[in-house]
Amino acid sequence: MFNLENLVRKNVLKLKPYSSARDDFQGAASVYLDANENPYTSKFNRYPDPHQSKLKQKISKIKNIPTSQIFLGNGSDEPIDLLIRAFCEPEIDNVLIPQPTYGMYSVSAEINNVQIKPGKLTPDFDLDVESIKAAWDDHTKIIFLCSPNNPSGNLLSFEKVKHIISKFAGLVIVDEAYIDFTNYEGFVPWLNKYPNLVILQTLSKAWGLAAIRLGMCFASLEIISVLNKIKPPYNISLLSQEAAEAALANESLKNDWVAEILLERGKLIQQLRAVKIVKNIYPSDANFVLVKVENAKSVYSKLVTQGIILRDRSSVILCDDCLRITVGTPEENKLLLKELNSL
Repeated sequence: MFNLENLVRKNVLKLKPYSSARDDFQGAASVYLDANENPYTSKFNRYPDPHQSKLKQKISKIKNIPTSQIFLGNGSDEPIDLLIRAFCEPEIDNVLIPQPTYGMYSVSAEINNVQIKPGKLTPDFDLDVESIKAAWDDHTKIIFLCSPNNPSGNLLSFEKVKHIISKFAGLVIVDEAYIDFTNYEGFVPWLNKYPNLVILQTLSKAWGLAAIRLGMCFASLEIISVLNKIKPPYNISLLSQEAAEAALANESLKNDWVAEILLERGKLIQQLRAVKIVKNIYPSDANFVLVKVENAKSVYSKLVTQGIILRDRSSVILCDDCLRITVGTPEENKLLLKELNSL
């Protein structure tokens, strides 16, 4: 069923990619006069490695994925945008996005003038497989699935996701931004079984590197080659590459943070149950919880005046009167609970 050449936009197939100053040369040189850089040495006078080779080698060891199947972007938002640009013909093709979920899938589709088909999630935020299968058509190029889902926090059913991947002839993008907070290995081990599978992960959450904007995309060599063809030549700065390499060298620190966050999540959920205005707390496999309260907009506004910022999700489908609460430090969680109780 899956044929990559039938999915890629024809102009992208024919595109001759931009060749950066370092693409034609591998290794070290004593004189660099190719890129119109300032020749006077400072830490940042040279362009960074356009292929992020050292960083990809570190990620490869941790994720057990060949470097050729890794694409690094300016956050996960960059590969989201590039995938839509590479595979969806504006005003002709469409993407299927089961709602509610991460908003940038829709924003990127709208920016690229690509129609959005809003597939359904069930009331408990799992996939409604039959409605999703009924929603796609011959012009559906991509399905976006977020697991654990944002804003609901739950893992999508593994078997349901696998069923969609196996039945859909286009790309299925599984966004695993919060996978480190689960006991689940995710879909990385299935990459070589499903040529239409694309996985997104990030260093922004568990790794504590949101400020450096480093997203990871894992897919087949052929799909990664398409993304490399259309990406900006130096899309990951030297600062970001170095910060990521340093963090990846200390995986135990990330694991300690995750353990602490999960401990605090359990405490927070237990204490939220005792807050009178809390009506429901949805199960979470992430570093946040979705909470239904009395009059969410009013609660949100009152907390803002106290300098406590949550995410009001009450206008999102299936999330009436819901607030999304990130698990903070023990001190931050204590302040939140104090203010909620005062309301």
